[in-house]
Amino acid sequence: MADRSQRFFSIQIFSLIFTTIFLLHAPLLRLPFFWDEAGLYVPMAHDQVQFHSLIPKTTMDSGHPPVSTAYLALWLTLSGWKPAVARIAMLLLAAFALTNVFLLARRIANLGVAVASTIATAVYPVFFIQSSLTHADLAAAAFTLWGIRLGIERRLWPSQLAFALAVLSKETAAVTPVALAAWEIFLSPGAGPKSEKLRRAATRLLPVLPLAAWILYHHHATGRFFGDAQFYQYNVANAVSPLRILLAFGFRLWHLLGYMNMLALTAAMTAAMWFPAVYDKRDQQERQRIAIPIQLQFALIMLANLIAFSIVGGALLTRYLLPLYPLVIIIGMSTLHRRISRWEWPAALVIICFVMALFFDPLYKMAPEDNLAYKAYVELHVRASHFLEQHEQGKTVLTAWPASDELTRPYLGYVSKPLPVATMRDFALEEVFKARAMRSHYQVALVFSTKYDQPTWFGSRAFENLSRRYFDYHSDAPPEVIANLLGGKIVFLERERAEWVAVLEIEEAGTTASVSENQSNHSHQR
Repeated sequence: MADRSQRFFSIQIFSLIFTTIFLLHAPLLRLPFFWDEAGLYVPMAHDQVQFHSLIPKTTMDSGHPPVSTAYLALWLTLSGWKPAVARIAMLLLAAFALTNVFLLARRIANLGVAVASTIATAVYPVFFIQSSLTHADLAAAAFTLWGIRLGIERRLWPSQLAFALAVLSKETAAVTPVALAAWEIFLSPGAGPKSEKLRRAATRLLPVLPLAAWILYHHHATGRFFGDAQFYQYNVANAVSPLRILLAFGFRLWHLLGYMNMLALTAAMTAAMWFPAVYDKRDQQERQRIAIPIQLQFALIMLANLIAFSIVGGALLTRYLLPLYPLVIIIGMSTLHRRISRWEWPAALVIICFVMALFFDPLYKMAPEDNLAYKAYVELHVRASHFLEQHEQGKTVLTAWPASDELTRPYLGYVSKPLPVATMRDFALEEVFKARAMRSHYQVALVFSTKYDQPTWFGSRAFENLSRRYFDYHSDAPPEVIANLLGGKIVFLERERAEWVAVLEIEEAGTTASVSENQSNHSHQR
């Protein structure tokens, strides 16, 4: 009876959370697919349906396990290939993740900490944005949090099933069960026999077996254990450098404890540690902390993931740390509750800081997928794509990834039918010069900001050089310069926040065009 009541309570919490985040995300649900969604994850799901294959045929083979993509493909097949369908499907996963955040915090702390932690996680910019995007990281995070909760509840075998689903959603989720296996051997309290500790550690490692099976299957199907050469080179081979790993670890630590106003919680938690525990007169005792062994487990999971994602991953994307943010938030909220009498006030202030970071860019470099800046990118590309369809029909369009997919895959939500494209890597000056040498292959160019270069207060020439060398950073040439170099004229130009997109009409070879020339009759700039 107790188990049935607990399940019913969990379903109620899930329903409440899903309804709330659905309403919060309603303005974003119809947005076409963005960046890696358009260039990787949705095409992978499309290939699963079209070719009945777990290995992508028309897009890059990332080597990722198939569960997340299969989940997405199922929803899109049943309900139609529309962005809103995919986004609602991802919100279900986000609600499942947040339900586990609530139940975990309630189990190891109390109801107040659980409510505050769930709200803070839901509105934290990185988690909020990823909640409706189709990246594999959300599924991996949801199942990882489920596995952590079940493990804390001493339901060891169900927790391994949850971790197996996490690993089959994204291979990097294997870091958490490996960390917990190390915990069992080296840090687990109790004086039990070594054989018992080894048995528990072996059980913790069971979720790695499905991943091994997937890797063997992938090798059988492709001749490669991991993704294709380009993906492996970018995410693994190029990342293995001692200096890069050290720099990446510093970035990862910042991403976890300071990024997007997480510094507000970290600072509040640090300040609260200077105060003694509050004596609760009603309970006639000090307010309780999260048990030290549980805090150490959380710390080990965080450290293992920070190290792993400092070694692999070409781009330092914050979504890779998605399952870690709730752990930081739970510990932070519990610390405030234990040491601040009216802890609700600093907790509310932290949540307000998180909400502000959703709408306002920070004073340091960020990725547009880390707050609502991604919405500006998508809307700009939608308008530019519609302009191309209306005014440049039949012409080959020079552009870069992921716009090359946006223009050739109508199910992504940008065009009604495929447009012919020619591709370039990005819009750095050296790439533009390469494109100028092949002007006969295209008549129009769709150029856009591939890096989110908003004004910052931090950074230096040395820092920029290190970013170029180790983290694939580059600066896009301005649209006016690109037009000049390609011998074209700007017929469409829009800017929003730090994003811009432009359509250039290219003059025939042998002629030149300047951005100062009269624009065509359908020129559109804003």
